[in-house]
Amino acid sequence: MAAYRADDDYDYLFKVVLIGDSGVGKSNLLSRFTRNEFSLESKSTIGVEFATRSIRVDDKIVKAQIWDTAGQERYRAITSAYYRGAVGALVVYDVTRHVTFENVQRWLKELRDHTDSNIVIMLAGNKADLRHLRAVSVEDAKGFAERENTFFMETSALEALNVENAFTEVLSQIYHVVSRKALDIGDDPAALPKGQNINIGSKDDVSAVKQSGCCSN
Repeated sequence: MAAYRADDDYDYLFKVVLIGDSGVGKSNLLSRFTRNEFSLESKSTIGVEFATRSIRVDDKIVKAQIWDTAGQERYRAITSAYYRGAVGALVVYDVTRHVTFENVQRWLKELRDHTDSNIVIMLAGNKADLRHLRAVSVEDAKGFAERENTFFMETSALEALNVENAFTEVLSQIYHVVSRKALDIGDDPAALPKGQNINIGSKDDVSAVKQSGCCSN
């Protein structure tokens, strides 16, 4: 049986952002993954909020810091700070509202303009439980994801369908990118000194190996 690990006991910290139009269910995906909660009362996210959850990948504990913001145009000014240091993203659309799928292209462009080319992206078609209202086919979304070189899953925060899988896949892929990068420079990722940033891109990257000791600088 695995030993108990405290919440702050982790090997890697990865920042993941949720983007997409307002009302596609980003906040419920976040609450389902981090707290296993779902709210039927839809309220717009004001500004930015984030939650964390740790998972095990290989023999490492990976802590996800997942950021959620409103999709409304009036909050677009926060983008550069919001994206800074992100190494993974879920781009979310609503399978019952085709316009939210059409806007994915714009969200992807914004994401790629603000992040490193190695960012791991998952296209998530949410509200897959509303089968009778479907407006976006799996085939169309899958084809788009292949062309854009992103991962793809349909999710339902309500039914907890693929929510765990979508986040876990993103975090696992980030971990493997980081591991490969460490190997490329001749380091064993397990031997990286505690406190060393693992940059997938920006020098401001918040995603890092956990610092140990009080005085790392």
